[in-house]
Amino acid sequence: MALARPPLARLGFPASTASRRVWRTSATLAPPTSAPPLSSFSPPTTSSLSRAALLSRHFTSFTPKMSYTIRKVAQPYTLEHRIYVEKDGKPVSPFHDIPLYADEKEGILNMVVEIPRWTNAKQEISKEEFLNPIKQDVKKGKLRFVRNCFPHKGYLWNYGAFPRTWEDPAAIHPETKAQGDNDPLDVCEIGELVGYPGQVKQVKVLGTMALIDEDETDWKVIVVDVNDPLASKLHDVEDIERHLPGLLRATNEWFRIYKIPDGKKENSFAFSGECKNKKYAMEVIKECSEAWEKLMSGKADGGDISLANTEYDNRASQTEVAAVPQNENLAPAPIDGSIDKWFFISGAAV
Repeated sequence: MALARPPLARLGFPASTASRRVWRTSATLAPPTSAPPLSSFSPPTTSSLSRAALLSRHFTSFTPKMSYTIRKVAQPYTLEHRIYVEKDGKPVSPFHDIPLYADEKEGILNMVVEIPRWTNAKQEISKEEFLNPIKQDVKKGKLRFVRNCFPHKGYLWNYGAFPRTWEDPAAIHPETKAQGDNDPLDVCEIGELVGYPGQVKQVKVLGTMALIDEDETDWKVIVVDVNDPLASKLHDVEDIERHLPGLLRATNEWFRIYKIPDGKKENSFAFSGECKNKKYAMEVIKECSEAWEKLMSGKADGGDISLANTEYDNRASQTEVAAVPQNENLAPAPIDGSIDKWFFISGAAV
């Protein structure tokens, strides 16, 4: 049985009335469960000079004003594993220290990659921990992995967050009618290169979707790496369908169904699933940036969120920063092979 898909209309995705269910799983998939570091990727061999030029541009075009590295602690796929972002060898907070804009005049923003494309480990910036390292999410004492809902393998994009943004849970959005989800603003980077956890990418904004997750607004901002070969052709949401047909539909579908294999209901979207344009997305980013400013100034209650930082207002002492463990480049711990299984989701109408 084929996976039912909602019709594509004006780049919008009407809410499905279909009743979805998981009906079987497949054998293990071929792609790996973790992506190698960005430095291990090299441009593919091609006879096209223009293609080679585009790939060369990807690596050389935009040079960020600040460069960041990562510090890894403990084995990946363990409860202890952490990835700290560093600037000049010193840990910084990817939540509070990295500027939102790499070049505000040119509309270039920084994003922090949490989850590389095609991988399954659900990793995120730890809001409550000192300097907010990236860690794998845990539920009921177990590490969380997203399932593969056919034909998708892991996450479809380099998934991450904008620094210095916050979706205030005390604020009700006037159009979605739902409160913020208490996290940095989520980002889906659709460029062709696979990133790595802790990578700081420079991106430009194309649009946004408004996922409603457990009665909270969970914005998903669609962006592209400014040095991607297609970046010069992607300026707004309509360009995505023109140059990457099917990607918005797949994005909508993925967020709708990815929790179903774990026994949860299908997710829904505000705006009938429509992907809003760049202008709208920039307003969302501005609102979340202002909410973060209120958080840091004490005008908004962040609960257990750690505000420690080393660059923004120096709320972390040098002694505390020095206590962050040194880099441990350890091999990943083994994981259950079932993580690579496909789940086939039925979409037969009721």
